[in-house]
Amino acid sequence: MPELKDYRIRAATAADVRPALEMKLIAWKESYAEFRGADFFTFHERQIDAQVAWWERGLASGAQFFIAQDPAGRIIGLAGGTPVVEEDQDAGVDIELGMLYILAEYYGTGLGAHLLQVVLNQRPALVWVLQGNQRAITFYRKHGFELDGTSEELTGSWDGLRELRMVRRNG
Repeated sequence: MPELKDYRIRAATAADVRPALEMKLIAWKESYAEFRGADFFTFHERQIDAQVAWWERGLASGAQFFIAQDPAGRIIGLAGGTPVVEEDQDAGVDIELGMLYILAEYYGTGLGAHLLQVVLNQRPALVWVLQGNQRAITFYRKHGFELDGTSEELTGSWDGLRELRMVRRNG
């Protein structure tokens, strides 16, 4: 298992977008294989060029996300937050953890907690978690998030799955 000192975290640049999206897809395969078949991942692999363009436009307009890199420069984690959308304002927080992904080989190293801290600090926030993803639910509970009873059915390539909202009210 890698040691905590074996990575660095920094704000992503446009040059990081493609490798970050490729790393995210690997993390999805590691995390969501029990929920989705190979066609799901193949579909998302085909969407990478469009996603790169979308993320690059986001960075150019002021959006930000963070990456973690190993000593060789390989992206091993990424995280980012966004303002809460109107539908989630009832949660009483102003930021959503929009993504937090790390490679499975870094589970249990503290990398996920470090990325969470970089994005949110101790701020109250919310996060949506795939129902049945007990590893994620346990991780977020450890960091002060609780299920608040709100859920939503997913559509598109995620059709048939449900997300659960977790809220951290006291940072």
